[in-house]
Amino acid sequence: MSDQSMNILDHLDELRRRIMIVLGVFIVLFIGVFIFVRDIYEWFTKDLDMTLAVLGPLDIIMIYFTLAAVIALALTVPVLIFQIWLFVKPALTKREQKATIIYIPASFVLFAGGLAFGYFVVLPIVLGFLLDLGSGTFQTMFTADKYFQFVLRMTIPFSILFEMPLVVMFLTSIGIITPDGMRKNRKYAYFALIVVSVLISPPDFISDILVIIPLLLLYEISINLSRIVFRRKKKKQQQVEEESE
Repeated sequence: MSDQSMNILDHLDELRRRIMIVLGVFIVLFIGVFIFVRDIYEWFTKDLDMTLAVLGPLDIIMIYFTLAAVIALALTVPVLIFQIWLFVKPALTKREQKATIIYIPASFVLFAGGLAFGYFVVLPIVLGFLLDLGSGTFQTMFTADKYFQFVLRMTIPFSILFEMPLVVMFLTSIGIITPDGMRKNRKYAYFALIVVSVLISPPDFISDILVIIPLLLLYEISINLSRIVFRRKKKKQQQVEEESE
């Protein structure tokens, strides 16, 4: 077997090991969360003025399984990011390793911040608006399945989209994007973000606005962060060139 084939097999074996670690952590967390899933369910539904309905006996266990899986997955995110970093670490220089290790805790903070923003800010406003819209016209009754689908739709996209500044900083550091490029393409980026906002939010004007505004602000923040990273990168390059001379 050639050295190249051996190298590929080593990488695949390392990848498999990292995946198994992530899966193992997820399973342990899933079991731990499932033990307390009823208490978690009651916490999520404590502010509702109604009891959620189910349409069949299997729906109960499916709701509990889904709730436990989503929470376990969210808690697994830091481990997933760390394992990805360990996988690519051998290909990075010492300076790149020091620079990228910062992204691990930052990515989890942004992920958690997105979840919190969706759950504590967007969800109550959108839910209140929709309930007021149907007040006096419809008899409101939620199934547990529909309610938690709505909760996930109002939280998970934000946890992903809040990673935008971090992704922009990383792409700037490796030279794929520049702050000038982001400014020049601002109108196209705005259009794409508006389309994404409309797709992930419920079909009403208030929900769209509540999603669009934070995303546009995140884009502007990302431009400023990209400018900072770009300047530091350029300064380091100049220092290296001066030292080489």
